[in-house]
Amino acid sequence: MKKISIGTWAYSIGPYADNPVPWEEILEKLASLDFDGLELGGFGVHPNPDLLTSKDQRDACKQGVADAGLAFSGLAANLWGEKLINTEDTSHYIDEFSKNLQFCVDLGIPGIRVDTVQPPTIFSEVDADTARKRVVTTWKQCVAEAADKGVYVTWEFEPGFAFNKPSDILRIVDEVNHDNFGVQFDTCHAHMVAAVGARQPGQKETLPGGALELAQKLRGKINHLHLIDSDGTLHGDETSTHAPFGEGILDFDALIPEILKSGIPHDWWTIDLCFWPDAWTVTEKCKKAVDKLNEKYGK
Repeated sequence: MKKISIGTWAYSIGPYADNPVPWEEILEKLASLDFDGLELGGFGVHPNPDLLTSKDQRDACKQGVADAGLAFSGLAANLWGEKLINTEDTSHYIDEFSKNLQFCVDLGIPGIRVDTVQPPTIFSEVDADTARKRVVTTWKQCVAEAADKGVYVTWEFEPGFAFNKPSDILRIVDEVNHDNFGVQFDTCHAHMVAAVGARQPGQKETLPGGALELAQKLRGKINHLHLIDSDGTLHGDETSTHAPFGEGILDFDALIPEILKSGIPHDWWTIDLCFWPDAWTVTEKCKKAVDKLNEKYGK
């Protein structure tokens, strides 16, 4: 069976920004719902490298998660304040990545998430070739450093960030070209990118088979998975709406068997309720939905 986690950012940003769910309460509820783990949004009031600066603090956090019967499935690092595409000097981005990478090592977190930081409108400032070169060059350095420390790097593509066309995704993964790097396949982002072409600059590029066809093209290149439904809309005209299971249109009976062929090198399935207005309330519903998928396909 697959191990099920959920992203803690759903309880700390967006609708929860002014009243984040306390960390200990998250641990208690996820344990009571029989989650295997959690995926840490490393920012705000929840554990992060700026909040937990000492080894003792980090050891205590790691032990607290273990005491709850949980484990970390990954880290969403706070890199959004950095410049990646619109600067020739990405050393500050690399330094911030390194800080978060050490945090992963200290807490025993196996993977770290990255994205392209700037929105797709950035191409009005920087041409696509220059932008892609900056991303690839920087990520190659980050990926190599992470490999040395035993942490894999996963890129979450989505409508809200640059390089959100299927061909962009394939090209960048091929150009980074490292066994320690791959794509984080979020099912709602995959639908919005491949079936809808949301926020794509210039001519839209979609695939006849939508998210399923994108998963097929990415077979062997996916190293992390986020499961959530899509209703075909954007949240705030910015990023994909992360609709709870059953409130969207995705065919998981088609998607999951293909994703299982992708060669993901671990057993984590992560639920992502980012920006959902009552994420805390629907967590149990989503866990039950993924449990059914796990029972059907995860063995």
